[in-house]
Amino acid sequence: MRPRESLAPARMQRVALVVAEQDRASMLMEIARNAQVELDLPYEPGNGSGEVDKAAAAAVVNGPTAALVGWTPQHGIPALTEALAPLGAAVVPLPGPRWIQPPTLFGGSSREGMSRTLVDTYGTVPYADLDPSRLAALAYVLMFGIMFGDVGHGAMLLACGLVLRSGRIKKLASLKRAWLFVSASGMAAMVFGALYGEAFGPTGLVPVLWLEPLANPVPLLLAGLGVGAFLLAGAYAVGTINRVREGGWGLALYARSGAAGSLLFLSVGLLVWGLAAGIGILTATSIVLSSGSLVFIFIGLYVEAGGGGTAVVQAFIELMDTIIRLGSNIVSFARLAAFGLTHAALLMVVWNGTTALWVPGWRAGAAVLLFLVGNIVTFALEALVAGIQALRLEYYELFSRIFQTEGRPFKPWAPEATTVGNPATTTADTGIPAERQLP
Repeated sequence: MRPRESLAPARMQRVALVVAEQDRASMLMEIARNAQVELDLPYEPGNGSGEVDKAAAAAVVNGPTAALVGWTPQHGIPALTEALAPLGAAVVPLPGPRWIQPPTLFGGSSREGMSRTLVDTYGTVPYADLDPSRLAALAYVLMFGIMFGDVGHGAMLLACGLVLRSGRIKKLASLKRAWLFVSASGMAAMVFGALYGEAFGPTGLVPVLWLEPLANPVPLLLAGLGVGAFLLAGAYAVGTINRVREGGWGLALYARSGAAGSLLFLSVGLLVWGLAAGIGILTATSIVLSSGSLVFIFIGLYVEAGGGGTAVVQAFIELMDTIIRLGSNIVSFARLAAFGLTHAALLMVVWNGTTALWVPGWRAGAAVLLFLVGNIVTFALEALVAGIQALRLEYYELFSRIFQTEGRPFKPWAPEATTVGNPATTTADTGIPAERQLP
């Protein structure tokens, strides 16, 4: 049965797997074939020839029955129960201990793809949190497009994505799953290139639909900050939801990446709006909101520090760091405009050199060569820079608010080897008791 796609990890269930003592090895072989249970074992599971024997020897034995405990997806319990029934084994649901975080498992197509890799490279999503992989992919593509805005270069990147999809280049076969991510980034670059009027530079091949970056750097800078504010607002919203899911409103209300932090960010936006538009009520509202949010953040930091005089000092220092970091995080999105300007400036240099050389004779050939080489070099350099900078903004500015802790991935117990000896006597190689008896 295939799990339904959702923004949250698959629901996990703590279970006990109970079977007759003499059939525990057979049950484990079926569990290994099923590959839907993460067993709690007193050692690091392996994949050797004696793994089934080691796991069987680690079972808890009470009279004629033996049991092992682990985690399994709730949607897979019926199939697991059906698979173990012929062996006389039972799957018994157990309440999950509040102090143990269940493992994280994403079902369906969300297990794979570059959007999943984008998040997993940062860390494993905690079990209680929302999965931001698709939103993160959209944010990355948007930021990349702003910094790499050029119709011609975007088309080249789109072509690269389609080549990856075709799988015709054997050496790039391992990157085939990234084709949609690459293609989407190319299309975003084409959209912003059309807005900038850039196609292999200021060639005039496309009209300017919005503004020319080099002629209007300030509006582009303000637009970059606006996009950054929008993305930060989304990160705070997801972070607040995650704090509620992790520890309830008691945690979310005082967390820097929860409700208190969101209110502080909102107050900054209202302050900028009020000062820019000369609206006094907005300025006053921002002061009230920021004061209240700072109080809640301070209380949260104080409690987190353990209380006492030292905690007051530590909480105050971290509160100042929170304020400074919020300002720097917003300003950090100015790089969206900065690298967009750099891209346009490099292409303008190439285009100016091309037009200067374009006269009849051998210089026309030199102009074509300069245009081709200049665009290839700029494409490779700027694609790398824009890709790294978008990733940097994703991780440091957005994910730092979405995630407060790190989860652990679901690792089903599924050794390939199924050589079975006598679990009651297999102790020499494992270093664990032959069996664990309940008192």
